[in-house]
Amino acid sequence: MQRLTAPAARRAPRTALTALGAVGAVGAAAAVWGIGIERYLFTVRRHEVAVLPAGAPSIRVLHLSDAHMAPWQHRKQRWIAALAGLQPDLVVNTGDNMGHRNGLLGLRAAFDPLRGVPGVFVHGSNDHAAPSPRNPLKYFTGPSKGTRIAEPLDTEALDDYLTDELGWLNLNNAAGSLEIAGLRIDAFGVSDAHRSWDRLEDLPVALAGLDGIRSAALRIGVTHAPYRRVLDRFTELGADALFGGHTHGGQVRVPGIGALVANCDIPLRQARGLSDWRHDNRTVPLNVSAGLGHSIYAPVRFACRPEASLLTLVPVSEASPTIG
Repeated sequence: MQRLTAPAARRAPRTALTALGAVGAVGAAAAVWGIGIERYLFTVRRHEVAVLPAGAPSIRVLHLSDAHMAPWQHRKQRWIAALAGLQPDLVVNTGDNMGHRNGLLGLRAAFDPLRGVPGVFVHGSNDHAAPSPRNPLKYFTGPSKGTRIAEPLDTEALDDYLTDELGWLNLNNAAGSLEIAGLRIDAFGVSDAHRSWDRLEDLPVALAGLDGIRSAALRIGVTHAPYRRVLDRFTELGADALFGGHTHGGQVRVPGIGALVANCDIPLRQARGLSDWRHDNRTVPLNVSAGLGHSIYAPVRFACRPEASLLTLVPVSEASPTIG
C-alpha cells in the first residue's frame, strides 16, 4: 500500500474541499438562475401543424396552461395580456389557472385582452383547491396525490368569468362546437385526470349531440393532465389534435436529458412540446404545454422556461417544417 507523504496528505483534504466548494458554487448558481431569473423568462413556443382539410384557411391557436396565478404576479399578468397581440383565432386553456385564493384578480388582468377570441377550457385541480407545501422529492416516487387540507377555491366564479365574460366553452367532461374562420370545429375534454375527475364514458354521448348538417373540419381533444388513458380515448373518438398541460415540462430539466418527472404516466420525452401520439392505428399531433407558472411553494424553473404555445393549423397539403 502506498503511503501519502506529509505534504500530499495535507493536499488531499484541500482538494476534496475545493471540489466540494465547486459543486456548491454550481448548485448555488443554478438556484439563483432557476429562482431569480428563468422563471421570469416567458417565451412563445411556435409550431405549424397540418391538420386542416385542403383549401381551409389557417387557424392560429394560442395554448395557455398552468398559470397558477397569484394576485401579486404582475409581470406574468402583463406578459400574458400582451399575447393578445399575436391575434389568435382560438384559445385553448388546459387548466390550473389559479394559484391563490385571490388568483382570479390576476387572471382578469391577464386574460381580459382576449375577450372576443373564441376559446375552450378544462379544469386542473388547482382550479378547485389552492396549492399547499409538499416535498418535491416525492415526485420521483410517482404522480402526486391530493391533500385533505387544501383550501377550496371559488371555482364557480372562475367558470363564470371564463364562460360569461370571455365567452369560452367549458369542456369539463363535455363537448361543444365553434365557428372559426368559416370552419366548424368540434371540441371535447375532461376534467383533471390526475384527480380521476375525467369521465371518458360521457364523451361519446356528448359528441353525438353535436351532429349536424355540416360535419366538422377539425376535432380537438383537451385535457389538463395528459394521461395515456385519456389520450388513447381521445384518439379513438376521432380527435385530430390533442392538447394537455399539467407536467410543467418537468419544471426542472437536465440539459441534454430533459424532464426527470412528469407527474403523470406520459412518456418523459413527451412531457413538453409538440409530438406525435400513436394509438388505434392513428397518429395525432399532441401539444403539451410546459405552462406559464408554478406553485407559489415551488418558485423555480430550470432549463424549462415558462411558456405559451402558438400553433398555426394549416391544411395537410401546405405543411412546412415545425418552428420553435
